[in-house]
Amino acid sequence: MSERMPRADVERRDGADASNPTADPWFVALDVDGTIMHEDETIDPAVASAVASARDRGHEVTIATGRSWAGTLPVLEALGLRPEYVVCANGAVTMQRDDAASDGYVRTHVETFDPTTALERIRSFLPEGRFMVELPDGHRLYTAGMDTWNLDSASQVEFEGLFVPSATRVVVVSPEHETQEFMDLVAGMGLHQVSYAIGWTAWLDIAPDGVSKATALERVRGWQGHDLNRVIAVGDGRNDIEMFTWAGAAGRAVAMGQSPDEVKAAATEITGGIDEAGLAEVLDTLP
Repeated sequence: MSERMPRADVERRDGADASNPTADPWFVALDVDGTIMHEDETIDPAVASAVASARDRGHEVTIATGRSWAGTLPVLEALGLRPEYVVCANGAVTMQRDDAASDGYVRTHVETFDPTTALERIRSFLPEGRFMVELPDGHRLYTAGMDTWNLDSASQVEFEGLFVPSATRVVVVSPEHETQEFMDLVAGMGLHQVSYAIGWTAWLDIAPDGVSKATALERVRGWQGHDLNRVIAVGDGRNDIEMFTWAGAAGRAVAMGQSPDEVKAAATEITGGIDEAGLAEVLDTLP
């Protein structure tokens, strides 16, 4: 955990008064794991305070994550955020605030695909792999070995039980492979008509073809009317590269300090790592 002082005790270097909303708001898109949240699911007090301060200064702060909605909602609650839109499942699911809904949000845009061909192809290379499929309603189907994941709203099935006609996301984990070995293996799979990203470990995330955090965020930006040059995205993973290309075209794309080199190369800026409360440093620069 960072020893940086809680955000309320930090003097902002631009001297702005956080009690007065800015007349120049930014659309702020934040990754979760490795950006907001540590591996142990804790959030640095400096980061939590910086997020709250940016929100209170009038910026539209939202989350863009590979997590399912079930895994995203607790992060919003921990941060005290209630943005109009939230991007989940690497862009395949966009949630909209709705006070009448049981958890305060409804699915407003969902992208799906038939995962069967991709699953069969991947299993031919990874017969010992562990698989999870997310359905359009948020329920998840998984095979044995995914017990370290949050399995709320999830059911264990045999591999063939994953062959559903419509899914928003497929996750594949192969614990016996190192990251580079896994990346080389995936590169040789010849996956077509899907979008995919590889995580920090031997973990593959598959989305519908052409879908990413960037495509969902651009849709949200259009709905809300944010200017392209008032967009900032912060992340640390390979699934953030498209988001960085989108944000960095006219705005700001910020990679966390621990990001892989190819992620840093896609960004326009690099901040401190998660253990240095790097996100707080970035949010501190907003008006």
